[in-house]
Amino acid sequence: MNWNINKNDNNPWGSGGNNNPWGSGNGSSNNRGDFEDSIKKARDRFGKFKFGGRRNFSIFFVIAILLWLATGFYRVEPDEQGIELLFGKWNGQTTEPGLHYFFPTPIGQTVTPKVEVIRKINVGFRSASDLGFGSNSSAERKVIEESLMLTGDQNIADVAFTVLFKIKDAGNFLFKLRNPELTVKDMSESVVREVVGQRDLQFLLTEGRQEVEQVVRNELQIVLDSYESGVLVQSVQLQSVDPPDQVIDAFDEVQRARQDKERLVNEANTYLNRIVPNARGEAAKLVEAATAYKEQVVKQAEGVAQNFIDVYNSYKDAKEVTKRRIYLETLREVLEGKNKIILDDTGNGQGVVPYLPLNELKNKGSN
Repeated sequence: MNWNINKNDNNPWGSGGNNNPWGSGNGSSNNRGDFEDSIKKARDRFGKFKFGGRRNFSIFFVIAILLWLATGFYRVEPDEQGIELLFGKWNGQTTEPGLHYFFPTPIGQTVTPKVEVIRKINVGFRSASDLGFGSNSSAERKVIEESLMLTGDQNIADVAFTVLFKIKDAGNFLFKLRNPELTVKDMSESVVREVVGQRDLQFLLTEGRQEVEQVVRNELQIVLDSYESGVLVQSVQLQSVDPPDQVIDAFDEVQRARQDKERLVNEANTYLNRIVPNARGEAAKLVEAATAYKEQVVKQAEGVAQNFIDVYNSYKDAKEVTKRRIYLETLREVLEGKNKIILDDTGNGQGVVPYLPLNELKNKGSN
């Protein structure tokens, strides 16, 4: 479109040269010429640039090499470990968190799995998450072929447990085991069967749960380390230890009988603890009384013997005096405290009235 039109024509911007969009007067022609010159120069310069030139090709090649080498940089997060693969083969090293460099693709490849995530394996049952239900669901299914185990006393126990573990060495975990989670599951089931087979059912049902969990965890870690699995066992949790469903009623009956037995034994022990101390107290009392009586009798016998010895010694020194003293002491013991009537035997009793109640008269006189 030509904008150089006569001022008298109908210009779309009104009449007069001042309404020209490129300016007015001679300035309009100068601006248009400068713009066209700029476009021409840019076109000329761009036309001089040839993609097929040797220098330009070298620049593109160098830039491509630099970009390709830059792909060798990779970052390992704090909860990850880096695995470096050279032509698809692990070089046996794991890298710690941070920025690292390795051969760029396709020569090198890096994998950074999460190693701080706690993984869970259920054995003997399947939870809602295992069955594909939501986390809010309480659905659960038993797996009898995994849970039934033989105990040390030839009983059968229904054992369900959970193994919690995380990755200790990402390289071993990914490349030393074909299916790590299945391997951990099979090994844990094997170790639990071994531990349960060495213990009685009653022990497993009562006080043995914590011991079994600790022993299984230690044994399982030893087995996994021997396979260089790169797995660290966090804990083993026994979810349930019960008799099989087929004999649960009979087992409950046995448990009730055992509880009754324990109750009766406790009652008997209570009675025993109450009676035995009393009997021991009575026995100790009788022994002490007998000991005291024995000492008393012995002392009295020793006193009598010593008195006899003293009298005998006195008799040897003064026989007549001793005889008289003994005679008088004997009379005193015989006559003391009794009502007595002394008669002179010179008259042969003829001076006494035969029916005179002398004892009653003496008593009345004393009153």
